[in-house]
Amino acid sequence: MADTDQQTADTAADKEPLTLPDESPEALYALLADRGWGDGLPIVAPTRARVDAMLAGYTGDPDEVIGTLAPRLGEATPRILAVNAVMAGCPADLLPVLVAAVRGLVAPEFNLRGVNSTTHPVSAMVLVHGEAVERHGFNAGTGTLGPGNRANATLGRAVRFVMMHVAGGTAKGHDGGGLGDAATQGQPSKYTFCFAENTAASPWPAYPRSLGIDAPSAVTVAGMENPHNFHDMESRDPAGILDKAATVMATFGTNNAVVSDAEYFVVLGPEHAATIAGAGWARQDVQSYLFEKARRPAGDFRAHFQSNLWRPWMKALRDDDLQPMTDHPENIRVLVSGGPGKQSFVVPSWGRTRSVTVPVA
Repeated sequence: MADTDQQTADTAADKEPLTLPDESPEALYALLADRGWGDGLPIVAPTRARVDAMLAGYTGDPDEVIGTLAPRLGEATPRILAVNAVMAGCPADLLPVLVAAVRGLVAPEFNLRGVNSTTHPVSAMVLVHGEAVERHGFNAGTGTLGPGNRANATLGRAVRFVMMHVAGGTAKGHDGGGLGDAATQGQPSKYTFCFAENTAASPWPAYPRSLGIDAPSAVTVAGMENPHNFHDMESRDPAGILDKAATVMATFGTNNAVVSDAEYFVVLGPEHAATIAGAGWARQDVQSYLFEKARRPAGDFRAHFQSNLWRPWMKALRDDDLQPMTDHPENIRVLVSGGPGKQSFVVPSWGRTRSVTVPVA
């Protein structure tokens, strides 16, 4: 049989429904493991009835090709996303939010091929904004990044399934073709990495508004490391809080230290945000302050990195000049999430990736 004929036959076989020997969870688990699917945790069987129920609330074309996902170049359609959403345990009304997130993944600036294939443990951070937070029951308050909320947990897991099953981002390619996730060690957020903006507790406009997106609901996806918490129980002024954030940003251990347009998400707890805004600081003031404070001597950068992607003006700095961790204040993304407590966190990006914010249709 010719190669093209074999590929056609293989594709047709992949589209045939799979039959289990019995309805036990163990049988499903064994089938998925044999085909290299799933994340190692129990999965909801994507039966035709469950997938149809997931599609029932979606108003668009279920077979629209949203994009091809690298490195496997699998085609993502709402129907295929519905299958992965069911497997992840998503509520049936969550598909439009997942579709928006995947539209972000396929944007060229996200660089899905790089995010999926690098040896760095980058994960896809998913951030939900606006009316969708309350409508779908996302937790934007206490423990927003922790366990216990179905919408947060399953949406992040569904995005990861799409990156694995459609894009081929698996740690060990089932087909032996060498595709997929080459992360040396990985990170826990590769299971699920989803939280919500706490707009009600924010002293500033919702994050999408800062990007010129005036939509009732939106989703941001970004290729990021794990979050790094910082706390400040005592400061009564913005500088005391933000100086600590700057020390988290100004480290050479992050992959984006060699990339001049690197992004940082600075996610402030409501109490820290209230202290900062109470002093009259706008979001732009926070960005500008951190841009000035998160710096290291240019000579130290050069001592640690020979290969880099810095702007020419950065390369022209003298050794004792302070070099910023990123080349523009707008690369420092500031928003509010979480509940009571004087805790906040910083999330560094992987490097050659840009966050993408997409309205939820």
